[in-house]
Amino acid sequence: MSTPLSQLGEDATIKRLLRHAATNPGLLQGPGDDCAVVRGDDHWDLLLKTDAVIEGVHFPAGTPPELIGRKALARAISDIAAMGGLPEHALITLLAHPGRPVEQLEGIYSGLNLLASDFGISLAGGETSSLPHEGLVLSIALTGRVESGRAILRSGGSPGDILCVSGRLGGSFASGRHLSFTPRVALARWLISQDLSPSAMMDLSDGLGTDLPRLAAASQCGYHVFLNRLPCHEHIDISHAVSDGEDYELLFTLPPASWTRLSALQPPTPITPIGHLTDGAVTPLKSGWQHFAH
Repeated sequence: MSTPLSQLGEDATIKRLLRHAATNPGLLQGPGDDCAVVRGDDHWDLLLKTDAVIEGVHFPAGTPPELIGRKALARAISDIAAMGGLPEHALITLLAHPGRPVEQLEGIYSGLNLLASDFGISLAGGETSSLPHEGLVLSIALTGRVESGRAILRSGGSPGDILCVSGRLGGSFASGRHLSFTPRVALARWLISQDLSPSAMMDLSDGLGTDLPRLAAASQCGYHVFLNRLPCHEHIDISHAVSDGEDYELLFTLPPASWTRLSALQPPTPITPIGHLTDGAVTPLKSGWQHFAH
C-alpha cells in the first residue's frame, strides 16, 4: 500500500527517509539542524548546507532573475548564520527548460555573484541540466566554517531559556521581502563576540508556527509565546506574523542571565524577547509552511 507525501507532511517524510542514513565518525551533527557539522581542524569545524528554490513555489514566474539568484544564495547563507558560522564556498545547480532565454540565466548569476561578493563567498562550480517542461530550479550547496565545537544547534535549549527573534515578522512573500532580505550572519557573529552565544538557534524560513515547534522538540522542551509581543511588520497582524514564513530572521534562546546582559546592549539588528521554553506545555500556534501539505 502506497503512502502519499501529502499524508505524511514534510517533517515525517524526512524522518522516514533518514531512518537508516549512512554516517561516519567525521560527522558531528547530521540531519535535523540548519546545517550539517563536520569535523575540521583544531580551530574550525565545517558547515554543509544545500537548499533549492523552485519557480512556482519559492518565487512566481516573471520574478527578476537577479532576485532569483540572490534569494537562492541568501537562503543558504541564512542557515549558516543560524549555526553561528561564516559562509565560504558555493556550488550552483541550475535546471531549466531549453526554451528559456540564456539572458535570464545570466541575470540569475549576476544576482548570485553580487551577494556572494558581499559575503566573501566563492562560486566554486556546479552543474546545469535541462528540464523536460517549463520551469526553473536553482539549488545551492554552500560550505561554511564555525569555531571548533562552537556550532549553535537547535537542541541546546533548556526550560526557562528566553525565546528571542531578530527583526520583524510577517508579509514577506506578499511584500517581496523574501527576495531582498539580508541573512543575519553579522548578528549571529556579534552575539558570539559578546559572549552571548545562544543555547539554541535556527532561522525562520517556514514561519514561527512551524519552526518554533521544531526548535523546541530538538531541545526536548515546550514553549510559551506572548503573542502580543511579536515584532510584526507594519500592517501585519499576529496571525500572519506567526504563519506567513519566508522571514529569514533568527529565532534563538538565551539563559535569563544572558538575556539580562543582552538587553543592556545595542545589537546590530533589533532583538525582541517573545516568550520562553517550558518543561512541556506549549502555546497553540497557527502552523506555517509545510512542504507536501500545500
